[in-house]
Amino acid sequence: MKSCGVIVEYNPFHNGHAYHIEQSRETAQADCMVAVMSGNFLQRGEPAIIDKWQRTRAALQSGVDLVLELPYLFAVQHSDYFSRGAVQTLSNAGVDAICFGSENGAITPFIKAHETLTAHGEVFNNNLRKHLDEGLSYPEAARFAYEDIGIASIDLGQPNNILGYSYIKQILDHHRHVTPFTIERTGSQYHDQHMDGSIASATSIRKELLAHGEMTEKALDAIPLPTLDGLNEYYQKNKVWHHWEHYFSLLQYKILTTPAEQLQLIHGVDEGLEHRFKNAIKKATSFHQLIENVKTKRYTWTRLQRTCVHILTGLTKEEARHWLHEGTAYVRVLGMNKTGQSYLNVQKKRMNVPLLTQPQQWSHPVLDMEERSVAAYYSALPAQQRVECMSKEYGSPVRI
Repeated sequence: MKSCGVIVEYNPFHNGHAYHIEQSRETAQADCMVAVMSGNFLQRGEPAIIDKWQRTRAALQSGVDLVLELPYLFAVQHSDYFSRGAVQTLSNAGVDAICFGSENGAITPFIKAHETLTAHGEVFNNNLRKHLDEGLSYPEAARFAYEDIGIASIDLGQPNNILGYSYIKQILDHHRHVTPFTIERTGSQYHDQHMDGSIASATSIRKELLAHGEMTEKALDAIPLPTLDGLNEYYQKNKVWHHWEHYFSLLQYKILTTPAEQLQLIHGVDEGLEHRFKNAIKKATSFHQLIENVKTKRYTWTRLQRTCVHILTGLTKEEARHWLHEGTAYVRVLGMNKTGQSYLNVQKKRMNVPLLTQPQQWSHPVLDMEERSVAAYYSALPAQQRVECMSKEYGSPVRI
């Protein structure tokens, strides 16, 4: 059975994602589509609008055969660590290919860019440090460092190109048995705020839902029926679509009651950032205001959001440094259909890491981090709903 992996967040699953699955299956000539998906907190340091179980179900009902979880440790990181965890998870699951969406739309420039980086790696690293010392954010510093060594065939200022390039580096450096493909994004761009037509960005869909508190005609045009059902079911039961303001009180409590010397131990709290957070939290009345008051040219909104997630979950620098270096330690299944189950029945005999369908089957520090992230995410719910949702973490995968 030929397989193709995709690296996703589905926040929420929309028509553009359905197009990506369809095109990836065709491009890779795959019998089984395997998605590795971020859990309840996402790469940009945001809570998913609905939980991972509803997003898994929508994906399985819209063309994906098997959904695996990208562990929290890797999901809420910059592109290099995010891609390391995602590609390694798919590789451990035995996929033949990985297909990602990009603004570029052609694989050859990504491969040539990697060849250039391999040949001029020392110069790149020196220039990266120089640009960081100039006070640039990591994404800006990296983009200039790439340009310094002559990588100009792809625009590494574009979000999907950045991630795509990180995937290529991981595949060519560590997983050469996996064939990379890319397809050009269609319709709205990644960060587009406005909805226009049947293919819109997840950002614009979330903005529409949060602004109106209910499904609008614009949102209906951009999402498939399984996503609509999942959104409605989650909202009717829990009365919430998750966003950062739901977590402001908890974050405020954590920052105010954690001594500065302990806050400094949290992953992402660097160069005196603990003092900026402690000073800003005393005056902030919202999460938005807090980040506005803390951010600098060096510390971007996205980087600070990720740090805030780590404050909520208590992820320390020591934990992150050790386990990010170790790599993914297991493959966890969030959901599958019959095709996905058949694929797993073959692949599990070949895996070099444990295959988990229930987290209590195995004990590991990275799973402990996952449990902490789940507890933080569901803290936004009323008590009864929180208990019910937490129990799903120890149940069986979604099956359709």
